[in-house]
Amino acid sequence: MLQTLNKINSIHDLALEVLQIEADSVLKLKERINDDFEKAIDILYNCKGRVIVTGMGKSGHIGKKIAATLSSTGTPSYFLHPAESTHGDSGLITRDDVVIAISNSGETAELLNLLPLIERFGVKMIAMTGKKESTLGKKSDVVLDVSVAKEACPLGKAPTASTTATLAMGDAVAICLLKKRGFTEEDFLMFHPSGALGRGVLYHVSDLMITGDRIPVLNENTSFLNTIQFISDKKLGCAIMVDETGVMTGILTDGDIRRTLLKYTNTTSLITKEVMTKNPKVIQATDLAAKALHIMEKHSITSLAVCDSSNKPVGLIHIHDLLKAGVA
Repeated sequence: MLQTLNKINSIHDLALEVLQIEADSVLKLKERINDDFEKAIDILYNCKGRVIVTGMGKSGHIGKKIAATLSSTGTPSYFLHPAESTHGDSGLITRDDVVIAISNSGETAELLNLLPLIERFGVKMIAMTGKKESTLGKKSDVVLDVSVAKEACPLGKAPTASTTATLAMGDAVAICLLKKRGFTEEDFLMFHPSGALGRGVLYHVSDLMITGDRIPVLNENTSFLNTIQFISDKKLGCAIMVDETGVMTGILTDGDIRRTLLKYTNTTSLITKEVMTKNPKVIQATDLAAKALHIMEKHSITSLAVCDSSNKPVGLIHIHDLLKAGVA
């Protein structure tokens, strides 16, 4: 039993050490966000072709993820296997492309075999390496230093901290390009039409809101009791209150009704504007449906009045309709 506990403690400590080494390796990258990094972003931003990411072994796996992240955030990219590139695949490279070459040592033979072609085409190359003075580093237009003090592997052999640092640097590159390109939530739909990201931006409020005669709009001077009847008839749990000009002045919800009944012993003479919620949360028809859901969740409400630029109600959007549409 004692041996088992000691083993668990050892595993626990080792796991903590691995995470600490990798966390320190990533945080160290903050010191390397410098002129070289900004130059790399400029090169990638101005690329007229595609970004070709290449790497061998574990670096290749990281390269595939970086290429996928770039592509899904507005930078056309694909992964080129360096070993296969010398057997015809290098024909994919054009003079308008930019290459991101990943190698911790900077001396990976399969990558170096690509250099003559890259130089012949005059293709810009960004190296992600742990050794700036390596062959790869010296042959590149820009070097992104992803060196680490040590690997998390106790043997110092398995790529661990180095691959984590490279992946983090790749994410930094992708997100900076996303920002520089002005990539929007709507753009995600184009690249994620079936995923959660796509569903979040698939709809605008105008696509899901209640319109026309179904909108529960009532004059603020309506008696409280008549408004209750109106809400019951509409079956939407609220009434949007407006003034004589049609401008929204408040909302009466089931919660407002309960609070009013607890506060007043006689509600016969009450008019709605005396007990309604004034200045309620509203949204515009052109806003994303995901924004409406965020507001509802943040303020623990189930519906929002949809108003135009003059604050006149043009619809109502309910949380049930958002969830039914798969907005998340």
